Amino acid sequence: MKSDERIIQEAKNAYENGAFRYCMVFSGKRVSKKRAVRLSNLIRKIKSKYPIQVCASHGQVDKEVALVLKEAGLNRINHNLNTSQRYYPQICTTHTYEDRLATLRTAREVGLQICSGVIIGMGETVDDIFESACALRDLKIESIPINYFIPIPGVKLDIKPDLSPEYCLRVLSLYRFLNPRAEIRVAAGWEIYFRSMQVMAFYPANSFFMEGYLNSQGSSKKFIYQMIKDAGFNINSNYSLDELIEGSRKNE
Repeated sequence: MKSDERIIQEAKNAYENGAFRYCMVFSGKRVSKKRAVRLSNLIRKIKSKYPIQVCASHGQVDKEVALVLKEAGLNRINHNLNTSQRYYPQICTTHTYEDRLATLRTAREVGLQICSGVIIGMGETVDDIFESACALRDLKIESIPINYFIPIPGVKLDIKPDLSPEYCLRVLSLYRFLNPRAEIRVAAGWEIYFRSMQVMAFYPANSFFMEGYLNSQGSSKKFIYQMIKDAGFNINSNYSLDELIEGSRKNE
């Protein structure tokens, strides 16, 4: 893990750059009790300093760990389904689709909000995409990130997606129609596959990832902020779009 000081500094940076929510992402299959204690202390420190929502993406959790994090002030967990139950064995062998459902149900049981989404372009069928959208609807997921698969050297899944901007937009619209109350989030790869139609994604989606996706680069903050403003939208932030655009210019 990064040092506590670095994590708190990153939360500060997120808040000062206009973020409504700060998410901590960890490697590993599940959260140990030792890590849960450290995380709970971090969450308390962050929320005592900055008026920001806190999310964590940390693998599988049992009820005991979920309660510790909930009591510390964690607002939301991220745990993606990634694809349909039928196709899941084709993309993952270290754990099952049911393992993922168990974590989501545990989070729901203790009162945590849930962020859970998919990755499009891994060889799944249209039926798999539809099934995933229905599964997330049935779980009443609050936040659904839609990722588009980015081939990265070293990843064993040897697939080069053939995703057109129109198809990617249709996928977003499907998730919006089937999950009308959820926050639909355009996540990894959207700059690659939407190309000149990026602004169209603003209409079915509520939010966008920018700058980076753990292991690949995204669009700059300035570009995204300007595109949001040009399209006539606004953002949920303690800062105005003009303030954020100007801040992005100064940081370049």
